[in-house]
Amino acid sequence: MVAGELVQEHLRADAGAPDDITVGRKSPELQGAAERCTDQTYGEALTGGAAALELELQTEQDKEVPPDERDAMLPSGGGGEAGKEAGTLLETRLYWRRFAVLTVFSLYSLVNAFQWIQYSIITNVFTQYYGVTNDKVDWLSIVYMVAYVPLIFPATWLLDRKGLRLTAVLGAGLNCAGAWLKCASVRPELFGVTVTAQVVCSVAQVFILGLPSRIASVWFGPREVSTACATAVLGNQLGTAIGFLLPPVLVPNTPDDVDLTGHNISVMFYGTAAISTGLFILTVIVIKDRPPLPPSQARAVLPDSPPEDYSYKQSIVNLAKNKAFILLLISYGIMTGSFYSVSTLLNQMIMACYEKQELNAGRIGLTLVVAGMVGSILCGLWLDHTKTYKMTTLIVYILSFLGMLVFSFTLNLNNIHLVFYTAGALGFFMTGYLPLGFEFGVEITYPESEGTSSGLLNAFAQIFGIIFTLIQGKLTTDYNPLVGNLFLCAWIFLGILLTALIKSELKRHNINMGADRNHTQALLIDCPSEKKTNGVQLEPSVSFSHETSL
Repeated sequence: MVAGELVQEHLRADAGAPDDITVGRKSPELQGAAERCTDQTYGEALTGGAAALELELQTEQDKEVPPDERDAMLPSGGGGEAGKEAGTLLETRLYWRRFAVLTVFSLYSLVNAFQWIQYSIITNVFTQYYGVTNDKVDWLSIVYMVAYVPLIFPATWLLDRKGLRLTAVLGAGLNCAGAWLKCASVRPELFGVTVTAQVVCSVAQVFILGLPSRIASVWFGPREVSTACATAVLGNQLGTAIGFLLPPVLVPNTPDDVDLTGHNISVMFYGTAAISTGLFILTVIVIKDRPPLPPSQARAVLPDSPPEDYSYKQSIVNLAKNKAFILLLISYGIMTGSFYSVSTLLNQMIMACYEKQELNAGRIGLTLVVAGMVGSILCGLWLDHTKTYKMTTLIVYILSFLGMLVFSFTLNLNNIHLVFYTAGALGFFMTGYLPLGFEFGVEITYPESEGTSSGLLNAFAQIFGIIFTLIQGKLTTDYNPLVGNLFLCAWIFLGILLTALIKSELKRHNINMGADRNHTQALLIDCPSEKKTNGVQLEPSVSFSHETSL
């Protein structure tokens, strides 16, 4: 809890006088009073003169607060001795349940990511079994990206309006339904059924990918929020890693025995469906919208539910006007889209350079993602310790570019063992970047919804992923893997330049740490104003600290 931070709420008895809730830092003699809303705008009220304001505050202080209003002054709506002693101090608390919520989410996110990559890593097996071309199997991966772009806006609206629980249940439920539908597609003539099942799973991921930053912010404290977000993203990465490893083992290439191939595919599909069902049940039991008390001051000053004047459209507009966030959108889309493209085409790249190495292609993919998981956790711990978001993001971006260059030029040296090392280095930085982008986005867009910012980041990642996969796939097929990889290198270099231009304002961090105590305020605006506030606003007078830039 930030020392000296108070919450003051005045319930007006006058008709037409709107409530005014102010969270700020005031000296003790000014506690228990707040400005009244008048016909003037908030900005005009501030220019009315400091002397008149102090006189009104002193007059309000002298009035005794009725007993029935004391409880209303507490953000939790409760009173009691604690409220009397602490006045209007915001109460925060961490609950053990947060670890169960994080674990269950990470596990069903894992299964969804597994279902994304399980086709692409054994492309040659599915082309032979269903009698289709490589590009048809590639679309089983691309459909995840295509479905995300149009559905992210209703999904983030649902997250903002209906909360974390319903969104999580929808994601786990659709993931389970898609897994069972795949079980009905194990016949060579039923490729259309497996496509439909994959579409259902792709819709499920729309309700999954935007939740890590929301879960971290709603359930975890300021000293662990970045690590929690990294752990939530880690579940998705682990699913991708298992998707690289298990399918080549469970479904080996047996072109001369179609029945055996079908049996092996059934084992993989039924096992996935059983696990998905168990995780859906756990999601219904474990995941809740929020803890009884907020975990941090940054969360405490925000309303538990959107204000009546909240507009999802206005939230999108606010983000679109945030130049730093627009730069992050493009740079995040480039990096994550490159990762999606490399993951989807890894089997084809390896098979183009090394014959009969399906199993090693899966192991290389596993190495890439596991190294990235380690990078994600280390980056999350580093952010929690230093809060150097821009510097860390830029350094990781540069190292990802170097890793992509090394991977591209060592892929065709007829030394597959070397590819394991270069892929691991690439994955450590490229995959480790994913939680950095989420947390950086939340910092520079606070107090806008974490689900909205994360959703837009993922939407741009899917758009770039679709474009990169189609173009790199075409270049790899028509020329060679080096040409396709160099195409990605050029875009990643552009991402470095865009990241360097981002202006870093650590808004959420400063609320938690009490930066600029005399000016930091978070207001629920009910007074008429010409400026769109969307319910929650950080005052223009706030002086946010900037991290040291390179």
